[in-house]
Amino acid sequence: MATGTAASYPPPPPFYRLYSDYSTDPDSAPPPPPPVEGSYPLYGATYTTEAVLPSLEDQGVRQLYSKGPNIDFKKELMSLNRDLQLHILELADVLIERPSQYARRVEDISLILRNMHHLLNSLRPHQARATLIHILESQIQRRKQAVEDIKRRREEAQKLLKESIQILDSQ
Repeated sequence: MATGTAASYPPPPPFYRLYSDYSTDPDSAPPPPPPVEGSYPLYGATYTTEAVLPSLEDQGVRQLYSKGPNIDFKKELMSLNRDLQLHILELADVLIERPSQYARRVEDISLILRNMHHLLNSLRPHQARATLIHILESQIQRRKQAVEDIKRRREEAQKLLKESIQILDSQ
């Protein structure tokens, strides 16, 4: 065991000197680096900045639902859900009768779950679009409500002004 003292935190990186005048002049700091475009390595794997869902075949997983651009997501998810329920029941039977043969059933369940997960992830753009539409519609509704509230208050103010003018004229 080594003896001696060691710092509990590492020293700051050398570029901290670039920010020495930040408290007096916030614009003196260098601009942030540009966003990464294309592919980049991270922890030994190569990633890409493109928002593309890789196919199951690219991931080395067998696809259990129909292929093609016109997938009925609801039908396929319900079918996979029924298969999942069946395989879970089969796993329970295998665990009771032949516990040493459970691995195959677990692999089948894992394959079904990966397919379901991939189908759900392929619906994310639709979900994002629907969420954005909902947010925009609620913003429009709030703004219409605010305009109506302003109109109502303006009419109340005009009514009060007319009443005040009538009271002043009558005196």
